[in-house]
Amino acid sequence: MLLPTLRQMQYFVALAEIGSFSRAANACHVTQSTLSDAIRQLEETVGVSLIDRSNRTMALTAAGEEAVRRMKALLVDAREMVDAARSSQAPLSGRIRLGVIPSIAPYFLPRALPELRRAYPDLRLHLREDLTRTLLDDLRGGRLDICLIAFPVQTEGLATEIIAEDSLLLAVDAGHRLAGRKSVQREELAEETLLLLEDGHCLRDHIRAVAPGLADRQNEEIRASSLTTLVHMVDNQLGITFLPRIAVEAGILSGTDIKLSELDGKAARRSLGLVWRNGSSREADFRLLAGFLRQFAIEPVRDRAALDPA
Repeated sequence: MLLPTLRQMQYFVALAEIGSFSRAANACHVTQSTLSDAIRQLEETVGVSLIDRSNRTMALTAAGEEAVRRMKALLVDAREMVDAARSSQAPLSGRIRLGVIPSIAPYFLPRALPELRRAYPDLRLHLREDLTRTLLDDLRGGRLDICLIAFPVQTEGLATEIIAEDSLLLAVDAGHRLAGRKSVQREELAEETLLLLEDGHCLRDHIRAVAPGLADRQNEEIRASSLTTLVHMVDNQLGITFLPRIAVEAGILSGTDIKLSELDGKAARRSLGLVWRNGSSREADFRLLAGFLRQFAIEPVRDRAALDPA
């Protein structure tokens, strides 16, 4: 039986995702005629039309919708097979595409990456910083191999390993009535205005979970796109917030007079961990990477079963 080629499937998936023959051809670095011919050959091979050519706009047929879903999975498996083969000669070698969320990347990676490069010189690490939802979509779609994110978050169908906890500390300006306190009781925040990151940042959800009553008093008109901006808002007496310890230890409060406290006698927490596709042929590498990164965590979790993100 004649089977589709990986190249044909790559072109078809690119067309389905981009929605334009010309732009898909550019993305695949081929001419439009080359891409069109390959897709026609693909349709001849499978024996059905995958593209609805009755309209001026590009649309998939029902068979095309089902085919693109299966082809994406096949291409992910093919890429993993190649990467696993290339890395089989040595652990943590070859290409790994790592996604990291903004509330972790600039505070944790600078400590870990130089040592990772020295320990595994054959590793080619491709980094992407983005919001959790986008990273997990790209992970499931095969555009990333593994992600470093914060829990809790929904990761159905994915493998995870927690590497650290990360305390969330109450941050107030130096003139605030609670400044200088080691610990603050939850009820003392009842009249405060909470400052949060913009929608889409998982840290926003984690802070809301820490102080659900306080979250009702968040300032909807003042939101930050980064932790650095959030810090300056607090320093300028616009409200209070919670900051991750990894950001504090990395010096995010430098040049400010912000004071930190624990909540109810203990720091609230989120968990940091790696997540990848279940059944990945590189799981051994990813477990090794988790163990390596754990040694650079401020609050490492030694027992990977100690915190179950599920």
